[in-house]
Amino acid sequence: MSGKKLKFGMHDFLNAQPLLIPLREKEAQLGVTMVTGSPAELAGQLQAGQLDLAMIPSIEYLRNPLAYRLLPGIAVASRGPVNTVLFVSQKPLEEVQSVALDARSRTSAALLQVLFGDVFPWNVFLETSDPDPAEMLKEHDASLIIGDPAFRVRASFPNLHIYDLSELWFEQTGKTFVHAVVAVRQEIELDQEFLVTMQEVKGEGMAQIESIAQAAAKKLGIAFETCRDYLENKIIYDLGKEEMIGLQHFRDVCFEKGLLEQKEMIKFVQV
Repeated sequence: MSGKKLKFGMHDFLNAQPLLIPLREKEAQLGVTMVTGSPAELAGQLQAGQLDLAMIPSIEYLRNPLAYRLLPGIAVASRGPVNTVLFVSQKPLEEVQSVALDARSRTSAALLQVLFGDVFPWNVFLETSDPDPAEMLKEHDASLIIGDPAFRVRASFPNLHIYDLSELWFEQTGKTFVHAVVAVRQEIELDQEFLVTMQEVKGEGMAQIESIAQAAAKKLGIAFETCRDYLENKIIYDLGKEEMIGLQHFRDVCFEKGLLEQKEMIKFVQV
């Protein structure tokens, strides 16, 4: 590995645990210091040069593609219902006047506008908010809830209209949705050993799914089977052909809807 110790940002939602846990075990081997935060926080730190590479929302990469290259083979993606990217509403969609957006991830906010932008009234009010579903719904007609809090929404708010955005994306496009990617700043050099070790990290994390799910179930207060099913069957950790097709399509529709100022080729770390 390079002699320089790199700062590597990773969010700590349940969907990142199979990557984060073995990464922490291999910090010395990879020559990195792990930093955790929300997806939006990590994107800001990466852009400011405070991190060398980080798992960030895919929209954050697509908004500034010339500043980064992607780490090959690794992402957080889904193909169908995922249960942790939920749009919940107290009213029918056409009556929604205000929406609270979870401030921790902007990809989901962009996906919401892609899927529902033509359905909402023209003057719908969007406001970023702390991830507290009860408070979000106290102040707004609807809210976008992501990550671990989404597991408890159906039980806590049984009368809401609930939409799984990953499921709707797949129904409308037939394509995988890429929620997050590992972006590397252009000036950071990685060697082949680093890339190989990262693939080993992914394999080791997948081998620990059961223990990760057990710990998460206790921490989050949800069923072990729910956690295991989520990690084994809902989340995809690859960035292969199908994920690239989905990411490129998301880029294209975001550009068409004015959510991106530019549309560039997706580029990877080369060694």
